[in-house]
Amino acid sequence: MITSEHYPYIYFFTEPNVVFVYKLEGENYLTASELSQQGEWETYEIQHPTDFDSFNHEAHIPLVGRGYFLRQDDLNFMAEKINQLIQSQRKRNTYSYEKMGAVHLVSSQSTAGALRVGLDRPKTVIGFDSFFSIGLLWKLDQKAGQDSRFEWLNENINVEQDDYELQNQFTKTLLEIEDIPEYVPIYIWTANNGNEQTGLRFILQILKEKDNDIFLINPTEHNDSKKENIYSSMLHPDQLKILLEQAKSTEPLSYQERIQFQREWEELAQSKEILRLWKNGRVTNVTEDYFDALILKTIENLHSQQQQKDFIKTAKVVGTAMQEMDEMVGDFYLEFRIRHLIYNEFLELKGVPRSMRHYWIKLREK
Repeated sequence: MITSEHYPYIYFFTEPNVVFVYKLEGENYLTASELSQQGEWETYEIQHPTDFDSFNHEAHIPLVGRGYFLRQDDLNFMAEKINQLIQSQRKRNTYSYEKMGAVHLVSSQSTAGALRVGLDRPKTVIGFDSFFSIGLLWKLDQKAGQDSRFEWLNENINVEQDDYELQNQFTKTLLEIEDIPEYVPIYIWTANNGNEQTGLRFILQILKEKDNDIFLINPTEHNDSKKENIYSSMLHPDQLKILLEQAKSTEPLSYQERIQFQREWEELAQSKEILRLWKNGRVTNVTEDYFDALILKTIENLHSQQQQKDFIKTAKVVGTAMQEMDEMVGDFYLEFRIRHLIYNEFLELKGVPRSMRHYWIKLREK
């Protein structure tokens, strides 16, 4: 697919003779699934591929009543090119950075939502949706590592989203972080759990070229329950405001502290392990079957509550097991391990395992 930019339009040529024209509306980055919801599309035909070099949609009549099939990787490519054009226009137009306020970076969308509700304006909240405690981290700050990670996630984790959606969201977040101007303070919210602590180290790695003052806010250190493994999203909006005010009177991370976090990231990024927990004050790799014994014990306990051993909906097993976990790694990961237990003949299956709501399991007879 060949592209040509004519702001606010971008042209996409695909063989043998079709040109898709997209008109940008706004300066927010988009995912592939959002392309049909935002902006304006028209389709044209040209006589010969070389005509695309001089193509101008205003000199042609758009096609009406004719549809074309686009592969998911074509849509992903289109989203990438459209976002590049949006970024160039942001820089050219001096995107409204003066109104953005302090920037708050988080490692989950649930935490991002809590901050958007809880903190006063002006503020900018940027959140990953990438569950950093699971999946490959190898070279994640590079394109090759990102492709490897999302290939693994697409092949192993049942997330009910369009193909490429997770990767689109990830790339979109990287662009938003890249656009942070040098003069605004950055607050990274990170409680003591594998997801947020891994995300902290990754975020500091991609911020390594920025000289902004960076402050850490750790809700675990202000948690009345004294539980070791909590999540930033658990805090009440009033607590978020208090923690932010306290952070404003603290010193930003020193150069040495930033370098230490980056070194810890580099160590994580050399590994090809797929499960991480927060243990003894460190992000620690554990074996991917770490929770298998808990899953099997949970099913055994649920069977004991039945008059006769029968199939149990997978979602119920996952929800019950999560109540016994000291640290959450997400229901998607437990469902992934349940499928492994089925494949390895520890469990019997009824239904189609396209999501935890669509199949039932029970312990296989020994």
